[in-house]
Amino acid sequence: MTSNLPARCCTVGVKHSGEATGEYRDIDGAETYFAYPKDGSTTHGVILLTDVIGHRFINSQLIADQFAANGYLVAMPDLFHGDPVKLNRPATFNLMSWLEGHPTERVDPIVDSVIQYMRTHLGCEKIGAVGPEEGKVDVGYIAHPGFVELEELSAITGPLSIAAAEADDIFPTSKRHQSEGILRDRGQPYQINLYGGVEHGFAIRAALTDKAKKFAKEQAFLQAVQWFDEFIKCGN
Repeated sequence: MTSNLPARCCTVGVKHSGEATGEYRDIDGAETYFAYPKDGSTTHGVILLTDVIGHRFINSQLIADQFAANGYLVAMPDLFHGDPVKLNRPATFNLMSWLEGHPTERVDPIVDSVIQYMRTHLGCEKIGAVGPEEGKVDVGYIAHPGFVELEELSAITGPLSIAAAEADDIFPTSKRHQSEGILRDRGQPYQINLYGGVEHGFAIRAALTDKAKKFAKEQAFLQAVQWFDEFIKCGN
């Protein structure tokens, strides 16, 4: 794997405040959160693949809305069939047992259906993915990677940007360097930005009262937007 096995850091963090402005639609049985650009354009799309906290987590919805404010149609499906992990579960919660109930063979069909819907029904000409979903989209971005297999990274066919945390047991320095080597050998455009003073999950669950963590979270989002702007909107 290019990331270590999930741990408690994947389920803890701070819930942010704000009001989501998107809407829900059912796509082949999967409830999906949609956020739209002000001009209603659907040419440029982003599919946001959430962490285990799921698509109804306000932090994720606010990020989806921010992508929409930057001109992207955003779709964020329920990957876990109505069974996400609650934020800040006790240390006794067995994350690995929960994951066994949500294998990739249950998640992948949801992602495939939503991408197809975006391309055929909504007219998205190019789609970027926030999360590990290379090969089915045009451009990828991952913050503090988890659940990423070596074979997935080795099979990328498009530009990929990674936002990494300095303190990350799931994506430590050794895994980051391994990923860098793989991406270099693939020959596709890539970028790995390292954010100091933050840990796994900072781009979604950081404490915004901490100035350094808030800055890193905001910069990681801008990293994603600039990457998508270059490789989706500019068409490179």
